[in-house]
Amino acid sequence: MAIAGRAALRWGARLPSPGPAAARLCRPAWLPAACGRPYSSRGKEEIDMSTYPVESIRNFSIIAHVDHGKSTLADRLLEITGTISKTDRNKQVLDKLQVERERGITVKAQSASLFYSHEGINYLLNLIDTPGHVDFSYEVSRSLSACQGVILVVDANEGIQAQTVANFYLAFEAQLSIIPVINKIDLKNADPERVEKQIEKLFDIPTDECIRISAKQGTNVEKVLQKVIEKIPPPQCNTADPLKALVFDSTFDHYRGVIANIALFGGEIAKGQKIVSAHTKKRYEVNEVGILTPNEQPTHKLYAGQVGYLIAGMKEVTEAQIGDTLFLYKQPVEPLPGFKSAKPMVFAGMYPIDQTEYNNLKSALERLTLNDSSVTVHRDSSLALGAGWRLGFLGLLHMEVFNQRLEQEYNMSVILTAPTVPYKAVLSSAKLIKEYGKDQITIINPAQFPDKLSVSEYLEPTVLGTIVTPHEYIGKIITLCQDHRAVQKDLLYIDENRVMLKYLFPLNEIVVDFYDALKSLSSGYASFDYEDAGYQSADLIKMDILLNGNPVEELATIIHKDKAYAAGKLLCERLKETIPRQLFEIAIQAAIGKKIIARETLKPYRKNVVAKCYGGDITRRMKLLRRQAEGKRLMRKIGNVEVPRDAFIRVLKRETDK
Repeated sequence: MAIAGRAALRWGARLPSPGPAAARLCRPAWLPAACGRPYSSRGKEEIDMSTYPVESIRNFSIIAHVDHGKSTLADRLLEITGTISKTDRNKQVLDKLQVERERGITVKAQSASLFYSHEGINYLLNLIDTPGHVDFSYEVSRSLSACQGVILVVDANEGIQAQTVANFYLAFEAQLSIIPVINKIDLKNADPERVEKQIEKLFDIPTDECIRISAKQGTNVEKVLQKVIEKIPPPQCNTADPLKALVFDSTFDHYRGVIANIALFGGEIAKGQKIVSAHTKKRYEVNEVGILTPNEQPTHKLYAGQVGYLIAGMKEVTEAQIGDTLFLYKQPVEPLPGFKSAKPMVFAGMYPIDQTEYNNLKSALERLTLNDSSVTVHRDSSLALGAGWRLGFLGLLHMEVFNQRLEQEYNMSVILTAPTVPYKAVLSSAKLIKEYGKDQITIINPAQFPDKLSVSEYLEPTVLGTIVTPHEYIGKIITLCQDHRAVQKDLLYIDENRVMLKYLFPLNEIVVDFYDALKSLSSGYASFDYEDAGYQSADLIKMDILLNGNPVEELATIIHKDKAYAAGKLLCERLKETIPRQLFEIAIQAAIGKKIIARETLKPYRKNVVAKCYGGDITRRMKLLRRQAEGKRLMRKIGNVEVPRDAFIRVLKRETDK
């Protein structure tokens, strides 16, 4: 039979397709017998999601400070549940972006559905791995909206850090169940008892609730899964209710359009159904639904309480609004509350290096902002740099990562200007109030800064910063904070070695170099986190840069009056290094209104006009030198200084040196 079959294949004849019994016999030896997942003859597993009722579903996130082992724990959970095969190469499986693997940080929240059998019951566990850096806290808050509980991971060596505190309160405010996990107990200097006491003192969680694990070696990780099933409640929803799906994330695929990550808060969804977006009121037909394992796995249906993805022919990036509610056509529901929109903390101008690339960059920006809805985009233009945009980011790392993703994923090189923060001005001029239609305006571009005569007060953004540090560095850190115009709000000893400081900072003071200075002073041991604290009155001024008396709009900055002289002097020195010399003298000045506060002089190229005078009358030499000086004076009057594009890039991209 086997020989006949091979001969038939050699001559191109078709063999009859195997029946169901044959398909069962053909199951490869390497395929695990997964919980309730029958193997199909097409070589793909088909998962019947109806076998997982709401009571056997657990939706949870992993939250922690940077580098405390979230992604490693996620890898072990995927291995234990048979979602991925166990190999030494499983590192950062859920970190799919190139930038995440290069930097070793999580930037984008990723989800995965795990199947786990406990005490004879098959459970569906929906895991969402979240970022740990303060700049990506918006990703964390979005992920928590689709969960009923969290695993709070703390490093057994480092202990509680600033972002641990911030993430705990995000979960606490969302009224989620919290499972404390102490990771890295295999390290030589690990001290889990000390960390347990810190957790009890700060978060009021009893020490006996903490689970000690080593995610790298897999020690006690199974206990975490069992605790998730015992402590985290199932979602409060019903399949009999009308469809109500929350879009908590989305990505763009060049061939299939928008892929929306959804959490079902009621009803069920299947291929072929007509759905409506509560935000855009547009109607779509569902092309595909499925779960992430962690790759896309199509299923027949998704039911209430489950987390998965949906493809419904959304072609425009604006159609998949994060926080939108989807419902069935002619079965409208009350939209879910969605999310508070992210508040940009840092603004920067973005321009294409070549203006012919403008449309390509526009398309790349639209697609990338779909993946990262916390970035705000405003059209902008500059005389020196051409047409571009002013983008709002949640922080400096967020800005760097966004720029890196543009280069890696869309092959776009851009000019990114120096970061600024959004200021406000309370207007007193009736003319300006009528022009803007309001008495308070937000300034994201120094060119829009109104004159002091037409403003009653300026306001600058502030943040409440949390610093966790070993106590021996406390003196240096207090001095650093005072140098950055910070006001101390609280000081608390977490234990005999660690201190938590709370300061009110002007955002402009921490946006560029504060974090680096803090790490340098504390030998890398201090951690920093901040949250928005509103606006406060400040003595702000606009500093202009003049070249031979003409202002250069792109180099104007908004700055606090006390810091103006040092910043002006530094900028003038930098420009002197970068602007090419001319045949006439160039005066580089920093000015506040009509008052010059700093100046550098760029000397001209000079021809030796007296080279041909070998001795003779001195009046001949003086006449030649006078004529040269007059020519240079005339040239200076009519000559314009054009700052080359690369000089702009060098001046704007360098960070302030303190």
